[in-house]
Amino acid sequence: MDQAEIGIFGGSGLYSLLKDAREIKIETPFGSPSDNISLGEIEGRKVAFMPRHGKNHQHPPHMIPYRANMWALSKLGVTRIIGPCAAGSLQPDIRPGDFVICDQFVDRTNGRKDTFYDGPTTTHISSADPYCPELREIALKAGEKLGLRIHEKGTVVVVQGPRFSTRAESLWFKNMGWQVINMTQYPEVVLARELEICYLNISLITDYDVWQDNPVSHEEVMQVFDRNLENIRSLLFNLIPKVRRERHCPCSSALQTARV
Repeated sequence: MDQAEIGIFGGSGLYSLLKDAREIKIETPFGSPSDNISLGEIEGRKVAFMPRHGKNHQHPPHMIPYRANMWALSKLGVTRIIGPCAAGSLQPDIRPGDFVICDQFVDRTNGRKDTFYDGPTTTHISSADPYCPELREIALKAGEKLGLRIHEKGTVVVVQGPRFSTRAESLWFKNMGWQVINMTQYPEVVLARELEICYLNISLITDYDVWQDNPVSHEEVMQVFDRNLENIRSLLFNLIPKVRRERHCPCSSALQTARV
């Protein structure tokens, strides 16, 4: 039976992360995932890699099958998910090329399927601290060991996409004191919590969004992301072996107090 313990959501440039990987296709009650899943190992740990947008980047942020993606990884036995993503900075001290290990999010999306529980059992999952504290600590230590410029916490505001923000929106987010802007963190992180899966966000900062003078472009975002691919790979390869096999975080028992 195909199994994995750690899942990775990633974009273009990370497809070659797993050596000697084999692809499998999984169907779910929520439709097809973004693409086939690659199964392999990193430092002796069984890993499943899911291209978040699909291999051909065919799923824009607002159309990603988030529930199918998460369900498919859960079906493989995954209990931890690492979600590296490209993100914009909303603060001057967070520079392109930096990494932010987010601890909070603000949801500004609309219309996305964001729960597995539409009844008859009413389930109110806690989102007070949505990102796994154990994984965040491990990631921070790994990044510091590698000498990366890494920020230990931050709030990511998740916008609907696929468009980028207006200057007014970007200034609003900046003035609220939020640090990072992205299009995919919601509902990915809360769906993981609903399945009692630990979730870690690693935001790679690619630009300053448009509160600065120059409007952001997709081409510029990808150029910065591509230049930092080796740093992302190094961080993942240093982080994954240090993930404990047993869990002592609240993520693993999230449903115990969530049901009416």
